[in-house]
Parts: sequence; structure tokens; C-alpha cells
Amino acid sequence: MATEPTIAVLNAEPIARKNAAVFVYPVLSDYWALTKPEVNFLILVTTFAGFYLAPASGLAGFRALLAIHTLLGTLLVASGTGTLNQFVERSFDAQMRRTARRPLPSGRLKASRVLWFGISLSLAGAVYLSLAVNVLTSLLAVITLLSYLFVYTPLKRKTPLCTLIGAFPGAVPPLIGWAAARGRLDPEAWALYAMVFLWQFPHFMAIAWMYREDYSRAGYLVLPVGGLRDRAVIWQSFIVSLVLVPITLMPMFVGKWDLVSTGGALVLGSIFLYYNGRFAFHRSNAAARQLLAASIAYLPLVFLLLVLDKK
Repeated sequence: MATEPTIAVLNAEPIARKNAAVFVYPVLSDYWALTKPEVNFLILVTTFAGFYLAPASGLAGFRALLAIHTLLGTLLVASGTGTLNQFVERSFDAQMRRTARRPLPSGRLKASRVLWFGISLSLAGAVYLSLAVNVLTSLLAVITLLSYLFVYTPLKRKTPLCTLIGAFPGAVPPLIGWAAARGRLDPEAWALYAMVFLWQFPHFMAIAWMYREDYSRAGYLVLPVGGLRDRAVIWQSFIVSLVLVPITLMPMFVGKWDLVSTGGALVLGSIFLYYNGRFAFHRSNAAARQLLAASIAYLPLVFLLLVLDKK
């Protein structure tokens, strides 16, 4: 029949679209995974908290557009950092079970394309922050990127002190948010920095314990060897949390928290201390997994309390 070629074309078009979708979606998913979205979520939460808690961004003076610019620029730089980190560590990721299926070690993406993708994201974010926000926020983001990639990352294969070194750039996001709102860094901004700085130790210690065999296989020295290992776990989880929890209660002592917020912070702190103590003195994978979950919930909830209770 004369209509058969037309029918064939119409039938083939949905198939072509389906085949294109089958090809495109996995690639986009891989590029999305390169940016480490789960890490970026916490980065954006602490960046926004720093922005909102800065005096210049109170309820009446809260600048929504500036906040969006800050979060977008920070997201670009953070995504670029995550991508470049996977590019640098691709050969080591291939040796670990939990990372062997990432886009680079699995061979789904070419290294050269990932490199340029990471560089493009990082440069775009730095320029965007400089033009849409201010130079200080851009400088803080760039310093974080450089210290993470060129100081912390190589140290992971050289010394267990890498956790301490990596905590310095890892705690910068609230400073970026504060600098975006204020144009400078005030003492209160450094209090937020201290919270994130200390929080990273139990958070990462739980991860390091859960995947200690994987890390060892790839040559990462994230945990000390021998008898020092147990001592390091106790110090970097339970002892650090004993310092962290009182710091999160500082707003109460200067009259900036009401009873409800103080009670909420005490409950969160008590739960977090419990899981830190349980992990520090039992040192099991189950306890580490529970501590990891508790740490992921603890930091955003504490910052949420600070934001909701801002006077």
C-alpha cells in the first residue's frame, strides 16, 4: 500500500526517540554523579545558613536574589571540585569496591572529558561568584578547591593527618555564605566554621571505619595502623563530639536562643553524643553506619534551628 512507508516512518520515530533517551539519560546521570550531589547538599545547607545568619541578611533585609547567586556559584565550584577529585583519584577508585562503578574507573566516561567538565564548572563558578556576589566569596571558593585537590587529596595516601588537613577547606561553606551577605568575615562566621570543622571528624571517621579495607586496598592512610587506630577513633569521634556539642549551644549562652531551640539542640546533641560513644567504644561496622546516619542528620538540623531562631 502507498501509505506503508509513511506508517513505517511514524512507527520508527518513537523507537528512535527511545533509543536516544536510552543513550542520553545514563550519560547525564554519570555526569551528575561526578559532581557528588550528596556532598553538595550539605555544602548548600551550610552556605545558606551562613548567608542567612549574617546580620545583613535578616528577615527584612534578606536578599533572595543574592542568596540564589551565592548558592548557584557555590554549587558550580563544589561540583567542579567533586568532578576533578574523581578525575585525580580515578586509578585508586578502581581498586575500591564502593567506587569501582563510578563513571571514570568503570570506563563509562573518558578522562579527558571529565577533566574539562570539572575545569569548566570550577571556572564558571569562580567567575560567577566574583561578578554576581563579591570577590571575597569567589576567593574563598577557589582556595577551598585548590587546598582540597592539591593538599588534602594527595595527603590521603601519605598520612592519617589528612583528616585534620581536609577539615580546614571542608568547613569553608558557611564562610562563603557569610561573606556573600556581609562582604567580610565577622567572629560569628568563625563560630559556624568551627561547628562544621569539628563535625567532619566523626562524620569521616565513620566512613573511614566502614570502608577501611577498601581504603587500605587503594593505599589510603585514612586510619592509623596498630594500636594508634583505636585511640584515633575515640579522639576523632567521641572526644571531638564532646567539644562540638557545647559549641552548638553557644547561642544559648549569649541569649540568642529561646527554650524551645535550646531544648532541640540539647536533644540533637545528646543523640549525636550517644552514637559517637557507641561507635568509639564498640568500633563495629553497624555502629559506624549508625553514626554516619546520625551525623548526616545532625548538622543540617542544628543549622536549621539556628536559622529558624534567628532574632
